[in-house]
Amino acid sequence: MIQDFLLALMAIFAAAKLMGALAVRFRQPAVLGELIGGVVIGVSGLRWVDPHNETIHLLSELGVILLLFLIGLETNLGRLLSVGRAALSVAVVGVALPMIGGYGVGTLLGYSSTVALFLGAALTATSVGITARVLSDLGHLRDPDSQVILGAAVADDVIGLVILTVVSAIAAGTTLSVWGVSRITLVAFGFVIVAVVVGSKLAEHLVALIARLRVVKALFFGSIMFAFGLALLAELAGSALIVGAFAAGVVLARTKRGEEIEHEVHDIAQFFIPIFFVSVGAAVDLRTLSPIDPASRKYLLIGVALTLVAIVGKVLAGYAAGRGHRRLLIGVGMIPRGEVGLIFAQIGLSSGLLTAGLYSSVAMMVIVSTFIAPPLLRLMLPPVGGVAPGDKAVVLGEYAMDAPSDRPDGEDPGT
Repeated sequence: MIQDFLLALMAIFAAAKLMGALAVRFRQPAVLGELIGGVVIGVSGLRWVDPHNETIHLLSELGVILLLFLIGLETNLGRLLSVGRAALSVAVVGVALPMIGGYGVGTLLGYSSTVALFLGAALTATSVGITARVLSDLGHLRDPDSQVILGAAVADDVIGLVILTVVSAIAAGTTLSVWGVSRITLVAFGFVIVAVVVGSKLAEHLVALIARLRVVKALFFGSIMFAFGLALLAELAGSALIVGAFAAGVVLARTKRGEEIEHEVHDIAQFFIPIFFVSVGAAVDLRTLSPIDPASRKYLLIGVALTLVAIVGKVLAGYAAGRGHRRLLIGVGMIPRGEVGLIFAQIGLSSGLLTAGLYSSVAMMVIVSTFIAPPLLRLMLPPVGGVAPGDKAVVLGEYAMDAPSDRPDGEDPGT
């Protein structure tokens, strides 16, 4: 078994680095190459990697946790809050429009209200990991419009989890009251607020305490434990692991050693992050949507309809950001569903709400939305010298060079 696992890891890293470098050569974000590499070695191609393998799945989960932790470390809370109203507007509209559209598609096709509701819910979430990775690849992570995208994508994930919890409860036959739905919503959003407010007060003391310890790599291990701890608390509170990890990064970025923590965590993250992106691509099964097979053709057409609704809904949501923002850019940045959409689809299949055919239709929507966003963003956002001024190559690894920081010596990164 260890032999198979090691071979799978070798295949993942080879696909990630070779295809990532090839994508950069063709002036595309590296993440697009990693996703395509996953398709090549996954269930649609060579079958060298089983994305459903428990160990590979756990490693990919660590990858997305570390990715969001690093993105949080690169996020200036002040800037994020300054676009908070625009981000929340984009998030709400970006959930409402696709959900209404997906429900409409399901109803027109004659499916039950519960199934139609789930189809709509599956279109709501945005993959914050993929969006943030593309923005970082292109060196625009700190742009105001990127902050709107990032804030809206995080809010989307929280709202999506609330919707998923409610729809799953309905599917299980549970009757939810207005108070029940309100409680789920308050817990999901309350965690983020409490984590940032309380964490910001504790983080500086924690970092100072760690600095006094004469332990090798104490700052590294303390920061990782803080990120894992908040991720775990988020999960226990009914939110998402990635939301907790992002909150941990935002909190630690405000400490005086924020940049040092970012540097300490960077290298270990480069081991896990490619596993996540390649695994997303490896889970794609293109054969379930063959136009030649009459049985698959119906679900291919449903997949096309869901994909159009998913894309148009998010693009229109970008216009909720208001004047002063590149609204089309924000809408395009909200398109990818990635692992979040696949989670929705998998829950629908396992609960019996979705048939295998409908699962393939939802998977098609996830695939297309995930794969078209990186090149579209590349067309709209030319790279800025590998990375933007002040941005370190957080998730790029070898594809970009570090840039000098724009923060004056001694300045608190959170100010």
